[in-house]
Amino acid sequence: MKQVFSNPVLVKEIKLRFRSPKSFVGILFYLIAMCIFVFGFILLTTQFTGTGYFRPEESFFMFAMLTYIQLGLILFITPGLTAGAISSEREKQTLNILLTTAQTSFQIISGKLTSSIAFLLLLLIAGLPIYSMVFLFGGVSPGQLGIIFLFFFLTMLAIGSIGIMYSTIIRKTIVSMIATYGTMIFLSAVTGFIYLVITGMNSMVAGSIASSPFGHFFASINPVVLVLTLISPGSDTFITDTTKVDFPIWAGYAIFYICITVISIFISVKKLRVNMKRTK
Repeated sequence: MKQVFSNPVLVKEIKLRFRSPKSFVGILFYLIAMCIFVFGFILLTTQFTGTGYFRPEESFFMFAMLTYIQLGLILFITPGLTAGAISSEREKQTLNILLTTAQTSFQIISGKLTSSIAFLLLLLIAGLPIYSMVFLFGGVSPGQLGIIFLFFFLTMLAIGSIGIMYSTIIRKTIVSMIATYGTMIFLSAVTGFIYLVITGMNSMVAGSIASSPFGHFFASINPVVLVLTLISPGSDTFITDTTKVDFPIWAGYAIFYICITVISIFISVKKLRVNMKRTK
């Protein structure tokens, strides 16, 4: 734990990232877009309904839309921040110099990953006041918002770890980015399609809905499905009824992505110095 907080690689990466004007310009445009969406949604809703006030049901719909926008932001930006963390050092021919320092492989990997996650967390925290506008109109509890942000953090950590792993084992940054985005698309879109196909074929073959553990598994690892179950608690009951597997969606998601994070970081640490032999 001490190595993580006293990490020169982490300090250097955070200074370079947070001192760049591009980072704060990106945050500024993100907040402007969020403000336009929120206030535009409130204005259009109050104008079209003709009531002049904002109802809790509409506030909940705005909360759901903001949640999916944040999820899309995480799925789109995280691979771009992490997929070139190690491969870019290799392409600039600075990785060998970095490996000759006293820093361990875990310090290098954790420093690169933590700096990227820190920027994403800053992006989410910066938008939190706008996100919290839903509390002014009701329909959403603070506990629900806290659970959503825990889900965001776990998703960022898992996708970031996958990006770091590909960046370590693949020499070219562009190939590493393609592999990371491909994995992200598989987890967020293809798994949902496989769930629909498996449950549909299972019902047609069996004549009635039978147990489908594979369908439940693919539904559990899909971040879009999990967001739906967190926003609408009755959705997990529907998935359980279609798969006949009584296991919480959030538990399967947490177990799978924690395992993915640990495995990805382990592979990254092991493969960073793959050609270096230890001296006895």
